[in-house]
Amino acid sequence: MRILHTSDWHLGQHFMGKTRQAEHQAFCAWLIEQVREHEVDALLIAGDVFDTGAPPSYAREQYNRFIVELRGSGCTLVVLGGNHDSVAMLGESKTLLAQLQTRVIPGAGADLAEQVLVLNDWAGQPGAILCAIPFLRPRDLVQSQAGQSAEDKQRSLQQAIAQHYQDLYALAEAKRDALGGELPIIASGHLTTVGASASDSVREIYVGSLEAFPTSAFPPAAYIALGHIHRPQKVGGLEHIRYCGSPIPLSFDEARQQKEVLLVELDAKGLQQIRALAVPRFQPLLSLCGSLKELEPAIAEAARQGSAEQPVWLELLVSSDDYLSDLQQRVAALCEGLPVEVLRIRRERGNAVAGLQVQARETLDELSVEEVFDRRLQQERLDADQAQRLQVLYRGVLEALRSERD
Repeated sequence: MRILHTSDWHLGQHFMGKTRQAEHQAFCAWLIEQVREHEVDALLIAGDVFDTGAPPSYAREQYNRFIVELRGSGCTLVVLGGNHDSVAMLGESKTLLAQLQTRVIPGAGADLAEQVLVLNDWAGQPGAILCAIPFLRPRDLVQSQAGQSAEDKQRSLQQAIAQHYQDLYALAEAKRDALGGELPIIASGHLTTVGASASDSVREIYVGSLEAFPTSAFPPAAYIALGHIHRPQKVGGLEHIRYCGSPIPLSFDEARQQKEVLLVELDAKGLQQIRALAVPRFQPLLSLCGSLKELEPAIAEAARQGSAEQPVWLELLVSSDDYLSDLQQRVAALCEGLPVEVLRIRRERGNAVAGLQVQARETLDELSVEEVFDRRLQQERLDADQAQRLQVLYRGVLEALRSERD
């Protein structure tokens, strides 16, 4: 049984005003080639298919076109909802897509059996059982109780998620026994685990929110396919618990990462092999740091990766203690005639710069909503416990607002 593990496509993402449509289209075409070449039995998208709960029409069209084109390969597609996805939007077409060899699990439903899927191999025979677990929203698992502290909420949610995994695994074992008892059981998830290394583009999931789920709470599945963290990695050094990462860089701090999808081979004995398939870079982007003098040759070197049709997207971190009122013009002069496009310029904060001057240079484009709140907290005289409590409450409000919007 061969399974291709992907996640965090974020179809419809706009990157500092730039659409990723062409990159996503190129990735989808490449992915179908890999499915055919490696004779993949099942393709798994472990959450965040779309970038928002209300994706643009072209992103929905990309999604639908991919499903139609994949069907000709004979591969089963399993789509799991992520924290960026709308449960209602993903779920509205799941009955129709089931006719196209696509199983959609938008969120945790009341019937646990709907999350236990039997995956067939190319011969049409059962090859594995999947505990198809999407992003688990707190409201689906726990009821908020008056007087609960933030720590109590964290503990309750962790216990509820662990119980959800154990209950599904028990159902999968029963299904395996009914089918003869010789099928590997795999599981999925869209969450942050203890020790996972994130990137700037990852929206932290707070609670109602669980900051990190311990690997010891996972059931003994042969393989656990995770999404949400965009950097590919093993979890806790364990071979069988993996984040495959996003297929394209979603922030500048991911620019130098080698993106990949994971080809997982299993048989009746369990996990046999995991191969990383390197995803080509469909749009060059780089983050460069240095003084203007140092950036000049670096920009020229970066330009070698671009062309007039496809310029390199750049983020520049300018290191200088002096306030340059004409920084934009100086950067434009450095880039003149080169196939590069500067999407963001940031100034490195020098020790010699006064605090108010630093804040005056900073723009909202450089800060997340969490960082804006943190800046405000820094202006108050609060002890560490008070500050932490306010941060947890603030992030809980943010997550609630985002859930309502999605």
